[in-house]
Amino acid sequence: QVQLVESGGGLVQPGGSLRLSCAASGSIFSISAMGWYRQAPGKERELVATIIPVIGKTNYADSVKGRFTISRDNAKNTVYLQMDSLKPEDTAVYYCRGSSTSGLVYWGQGTQVTVSS
Repeated sequence: QVQLVESGGGLVQPGGSLRLSCAASGSIFSISAMGWYRQAPGKERELVATIIPVIGKTNYADSVKGRFTISRDNAKNTVYLQMDSLKPEDTAVYYCRGSSTSGLVYWGQGTQVTVSS
């Protein structure tokens, strides 16, 4: 089993920045990829960014390219999402996701990000 705990959400003005953290514990050796997803009210959950921790390979949704950066600290078993130039449309609950080589998927509890003046 893998446990994922997000932190760092909050209220920020348009154009501002936030950094989300996702701390992993448990059978983390089984995790092959980590990612951030988000779900806005009335919308489906969507991919924001992914990273393969071992090699640092990243992938981003077009809507966040150039504004968001996913990174990892393998020593701390933590994945980050640096969000800059935030827009009101970035408002959502952000979820951390981990997937294993055997196909198991783990989710965190989510953290609210609200972009508003």
